[in-house]
Amino acid sequence: MANVIIRPDWVLPEKLVTPEEVYRNRRTFLRTMGVAGAGLIGGSAMGAAKDVAKYYPAKKNPALSSKLAAGDRMTKEEWATGYNNFYEFTTRKEWVKHPHFMGKFVVDPWKVRIDGLCNKPFDGDAYDLIGEMGKQGKLEDRTYRFRCVEAWSMIVPWTGFQLSELIKLVEPKAEAKFVRMTTAVDFKTMPGAAQMKNYTWPYQEGLRMDEAMHPLTIMATGMYGKPLPKQNGAPLRLIVPWKYGYKSIKSIVRIELVAKQPKTFWEIANPKEYPFESNVDPAVPHPRWSQATEQVLGLGHRINTLKYNGFGKEVAALYK
Repeated sequence: MANVIIRPDWVLPEKLVTPEEVYRNRRTFLRTMGVAGAGLIGGSAMGAAKDVAKYYPAKKNPALSSKLAAGDRMTKEEWATGYNNFYEFTTRKEWVKHPHFMGKFVVDPWKVRIDGLCNKPFDGDAYDLIGEMGKQGKLEDRTYRFRCVEAWSMIVPWTGFQLSELIKLVEPKAEAKFVRMTTAVDFKTMPGAAQMKNYTWPYQEGLRMDEAMHPLTIMATGMYGKPLPKQNGAPLRLIVPWKYGYKSIKSIVRIELVAKQPKTFWEIANPKEYPFESNVDPAVPHPRWSQATEQVLGLGHRINTLKYNGFGKEVAALYK
């Protein structure tokens, strides 16, 4: 066992198209993060993918990474970026990166809103946030095993920052007990969503507040030492390493602090198969298949699945 210890826009003043409270709080929010100058708030100084590329690769954090067995190896980048679920585009994992599906999807610029039960809501460009996290040294590389509910997995070096950093900055109110997140949806650029209108788009996911604040929970902005590709959830996605992969929502446009447990996309579709909590547990089978083992991308054999995906020491106390 390797000793990797767990550890075209209208030319209008922005204040005329953004609610006054959000506009004012955005300035306060960015000043709190260390952003100087009002011009930055419009995204002219940062707010673009090319301006944050300099923060990759980030520093490594082995203390908050997965335990890897002696035979484990990092999943090849071409496999991890060429085989994944993103139903908004297609249900075929190996096709999702093809320009036929992703070609019209624009991720720069990218607006994101953080609001709900908080004192300082934010509405701005995701690249402003990513840039400030990079400037402050809060972007880091973490190697996590990603476990899909379909009983396959991959070992990926993600780049990101702790979700708790954002939540603390918007100053959650005491009654905020959950976090609801929403993916972008656009039937003109997302052919899968356009065809499968029986689903409750946009894709939504949620966490309890203590799960969201846990240091293992990150907002991923990159992988393999580079910014996220579109098919993997650019520019901002969630990674919760002890939960099944569908909890790690992609291409986030809104983070909302709420009082009640939110309904999630797959929970609405089939609550018996995809419950809200959805922690990795080899002893609890999916109604249609076992979760006791998993196929690691690139390996010719299956391995045993670990409860909480190997993070039991860190997160088991959350569920007592």
